[in-house]
Amino acid sequence: MKRIKLLFLVLVIPFLASAQQISGDWYGLLKVQGMELPLIFHITESEGKYSATMDSPAQKAFDMPVSSVTFIEGQLDLQMANIGAQYKGSLSDSKIKGNFYQANQSFQLDLYTEPIAKKEIVRPQEPTKPYPYDTEEVSFTSEEGKVTLGGTLSLPKNTENFPTAILISGSGPQNRDEEFMTHKPFLVLADHLTRNGIAVLRYDDRGFGASTGDHNAATSSDFATDVKAAIKYLKSRKDIDPKKIGLIGHSEGGLIAPIVAAEVPTSFMVLLAGPGVPGEQISIQQIELLGKLQDANQQDIKNEIAVMKGIFELIKNNEEDIEVLRNKLEVYISHQMEKNKVVIEGMSTEEYIEKQIAQLTRPWLRYFISYDPRPTLARVTCPVLALNGEKDVQVGSANLMAIKKALHDGGNRQVTTQEFDSMNHLFQLCETGAMKEYAQIETTMEPIVLETVSTWINKQN
Repeated sequence: MKRIKLLFLVLVIPFLASAQQISGDWYGLLKVQGMELPLIFHITESEGKYSATMDSPAQKAFDMPVSSVTFIEGQLDLQMANIGAQYKGSLSDSKIKGNFYQANQSFQLDLYTEPIAKKEIVRPQEPTKPYPYDTEEVSFTSEEGKVTLGGTLSLPKNTENFPTAILISGSGPQNRDEEFMTHKPFLVLADHLTRNGIAVLRYDDRGFGASTGDHNAATSSDFATDVKAAIKYLKSRKDIDPKKIGLIGHSEGGLIAPIVAAEVPTSFMVLLAGPGVPGEQISIQQIELLGKLQDANQQDIKNEIAVMKGIFELIKNNEEDIEVLRNKLEVYISHQMEKNKVVIEGMSTEEYIEKQIAQLTRPWLRYFISYDPRPTLARVTCPVLALNGEKDVQVGSANLMAIKKALHDGGNRQVTTQEFDSMNHLFQLCETGAMKEYAQIETTMEPIVLETVSTWINKQN
């Protein structure tokens, strides 16, 4: 059975090594969907035991710990529990040759003792200092002080009673710029909005960048508490109008924003490629859209959907006992692999199944699969702008109709929706919508989309 690549956002990996002169700094370029992500691994040894941290400079993520390290006879195995990742490599002649595994995908990653020259990337929309507005590094706490979130507040100059937007990122651990595929969508969006008289608060996801907490143990509901904390923080400032605070959510952020807006008075809400149906349906839509994009055999697509539906049923019917769920998933996946003669390169069947189970039993995925955003959308009363790209294969534009209907069913008539032709999940003009195109496109977010958002927000306030 041909495997069709699923979802989403993922980009980090840490790592370690062993006694054969392995202490020191190791450099690599992780190649993901046409982009190159520089990584630096700092390896130290004490009393025969090794530890390591990892830097991902492009994501402004530094000193990330490795949770488990095994190095036997030149074979390296690193576990990154916080992001559900693993690295396996072999040390030979001052080089570590290996692969990084995450989200059921494998990426080649070789490490060297010298920095690797990286091609300069042109991103013309990224602003450069000095900015024509003020910026301030801020922090606030969530979950009664258990989580501290670090971010940036951008404030218009010479303007009073301006609206303020909180940016909510998509799935996976991301920094305040929502950095993904060599682009910084939230940096570009925040710059545009602030230049147009709208203050912006953006922050690192919990457990990432300057923020504390465990991202891997959190669900969309937990991330909603972080947004509520951001609102509370903004209301504590004398320079922010508490009646003009709104939300802008991208991808999963478009699922989180309504959870908050349905409970906390909100001036406005913008959904950028937000889900309008349960996560199970989003995942099935992805299989169909990606299968069509990859020109996959229709029977392969049907088989993939059937397998995923079987997995989702197991998850939904065994929520209370994780061990029971793990056992049932092991039996089911093993049977499907044998039935469809699936062979995974680079790892044993047992390892592959264990990785699948680790992903499928994550609190985030179990919540996402079952959560239906429509009843929550029906409780949102503030003005709403919902946008999608016509070629989005991660959250298809068909979600716009579901979002509009749910809002209308709840009595909200302050709803504007728009689909942009030939745009992808990041709102870039594209050829096919494939994720590999993201990094190849210079534009981070099309100006017409930026203008649509800022003009609409200013009309509401």
